[in-house]
Amino acid sequence: MNSFGKRAQGERLERMRASPLWDGTGFRNLHPVLPGLRDPTVPRPTLKEFLSAGDRRLPGVALPSLDPRERWGRPAQSGLRATWLGHSTVLIEIDGHRVLTDPVWGTRASPFRLLGPKRFQPVPLRLREMPEVDVVVISHDHYDHLDYPTIRALARHSRVPFVTSLGVGAHLQAWGVAAERITELDWWDSHRVPGTGITITAAPSQHFSGRSFKDRNATLWSSMVIASERHRVFFSGDTGLTTEYATIRERLGPFDLVMLEVGAFHPAWGDIHLGPANALKAHALLGGGALLPVHWGTFSLAMHAWDEPVETLLALAQGQGTPLLMPRLGEAVEPAALEVVTPWWRSLDAGHEAPKAPDGPAALQRDLPWPLD
Repeated sequence: MNSFGKRAQGERLERMRASPLWDGTGFRNLHPVLPGLRDPTVPRPTLKEFLSAGDRRLPGVALPSLDPRERWGRPAQSGLRATWLGHSTVLIEIDGHRVLTDPVWGTRASPFRLLGPKRFQPVPLRLREMPEVDVVVISHDHYDHLDYPTIRALARHSRVPFVTSLGVGAHLQAWGVAAERITELDWWDSHRVPGTGITITAAPSQHFSGRSFKDRNATLWSSMVIASERHRVFFSGDTGLTTEYATIRERLGPFDLVMLEVGAFHPAWGDIHLGPANALKAHALLGGGALLPVHWGTFSLAMHAWDEPVETLLALAQGQGTPLLMPRLGEAVEPAALEVVTPWWRSLDAGHEAPKAPDGPAALQRDLPWPLD
């Protein structure tokens, strides 16, 4: 199946093997798991629990969203603006250039058309309605971050360059992206996007990779720093809490905007996903900046309620004085113009029945690895 992607070969594989993160068979996290992140006494969710729609895992109605194109037609007053388009997909406007992170327009975070976590919230606009971007940044190869139909469409209809982690380029090239449009980075490698003044730097994260049972950690996972002469943006990709964030601050900070994952957390895999509480700890290690939560509001990938990540984040952040950006989907916001957070998500479920459970025969999903991203 094409959506599984392709394994690296030749010069690409040789470069991967030369990385200090390569352990002989695949990539590995360098830093040990911090104490208390993963609770070994908590069992991983069963398939029955994962397929259940209980505990408000899905919203009862569609989330409010805006069409950002009119706003995009006017320059950002501060030179830096971000538009959350769902999950970890964000359009960053930085000093007159556009950067798109982990673009996912597909209907499922899965290699299958009829199985796997289904999107419960559409992107505010179609992919063909998007403006031209200067670079696409992809953190790692999990299905909710690297989407086959989206990449195929971008390969056919644009000449946009891609910057990603080591090995991920093999997937992109197999799906039609020309090799000269692909730049793969090891941690601390940087790439200056031609004609833009934008530099993309891959930085550490605490996660894993793979698109099938046989390619676990065959490609690298990274956080990404997007920098111009005037602004710096941190994008976590997927990660658990790591002290490496302090090193990222020292080497690549300070940051005007920090985009951190807050969803799909669970005590059994607390070492590879932040969740809201650890996102605030990561934000502190990174040295602050406006915090935009991502990795929520699109797919149900854990057992918590769909809005629990942002409810918890808002409560904790208010007590700590953390500057938050919590826009609606498609709402373009500038970190330099912070406003009081309006919890727009709170009344969406009132008076509506809970949606059905995610579909798909259990027999075909019982052996899926946990977590799925």
